[in-house]
Amino acid sequence: MVGVSAAEARVRRRRGAQESLAQIVLVFESVIVFLAGLVVYGLNALPFGLAPWWGIVAGAVFALLMVLASGVVRWRWGIVVGWVMQVVLALAAFLVPAILIVALIFGGMWAYATIKGAALDRRNARLAAQETLSNGD
Repeated sequence: MVGVSAAEARVRRRRGAQESLAQIVLVFESVIVFLAGLVVYGLNALPFGLAPWWGIVAGAVFALLMVLASGVVRWRWGIVVGWVMQVVLALAAFLVPAILIVALIFGGMWAYATIKGAALDRRNARLAAQETLSNGD
């Protein structure tokens, strides 16, 4: 950076595999959720005489919530919020059954991202601890 010393430059926070993978899944899933809202609108699948445009609103709001949730997955409660969102998406299959396929695919991706990501983070922490203990002497 021009005019900024190395000491003044902001150091980026190191992100783990779980956080990175979870963010990727949620952001890509948010696009699909918005499109699912358009499907609910197009099929006029809302119950109780609700106006069809509420499908677009619900899809857009839920997609925005997923993008926002991707910013808090660094904390344990953020991962729990992601799991809750997966369940809510699966419940949307009551409106359009094809959404269940999307929910299963992204639910599986979410499970992999959170479970395998946490395992990778534990492994990397263990390797980093071993590296600091043995300095090659």
